[in-house]
Amino acid sequence: MSHADEDSGDFAPSASTGYKLTLDQYAQLPAEDESLARWKASLGIAPSGPTTGPKVTVETLELRSTPMPGKKIVLDLTNETKNNPIIIKEGVNYNFRITFKVNHSIVSGLRHIQRVKRAGINVDHSEQRLDSDSYHPHPTGEAYVKDFPEEASPSGIFARSGTYAVRSSIVDDDGEIHAEWDWGYKLAKEW
Repeated sequence: MSHADEDSGDFAPSASTGYKLTLDQYAQLPAEDESLARWKASLGIAPSGPTTGPKVTVETLELRSTPMPGKKIVLDLTNETKNNPIIIKEGVNYNFRITFKVNHSIVSGLRHIQRVKRAGINVDHSEQRLDSDSYHPHPTGEAYVKDFPEEASPSGIFARSGTYAVRSSIVDDDGEIHAEWDWGYKLAKEW
């Protein structure tokens, strides 16, 4: 069973409406319009660009906290972290930073959806919009960076018992999953 089949309701983004064009449709818009041509060039839209492979590539997901030695933990997005959970100190403020690239298509309404389970029971579910309504490929290959709001880690003996299993996903307005990975963490008295 694929991740998309499991708990699909947890990863369904909020619905939004709007007119959507594909990258090829944008490229086909009239070239005679000078301002439109400049706008398309600024987005890196060209009718002959590559259109294969993933639309979005997540490069890094970092856990950042001021009191943490080293100030950040970069998660391994190959699902190795699922079997080797990271340690988060209890009762500290932290946030996540995601770095991603848009490869060959304009994508709209990207969201980071995350579900946290402990002992098989849902304990948290969050959905964060990645700021912009739409993203386009940068002609220079530059990545986008999004810092999520700060939150506090739970504390206490019950919070420290057990491992938290997390499924993270990057989904667009059309419900297309662009990236998905599982990881885990444990809470401890110290990093």
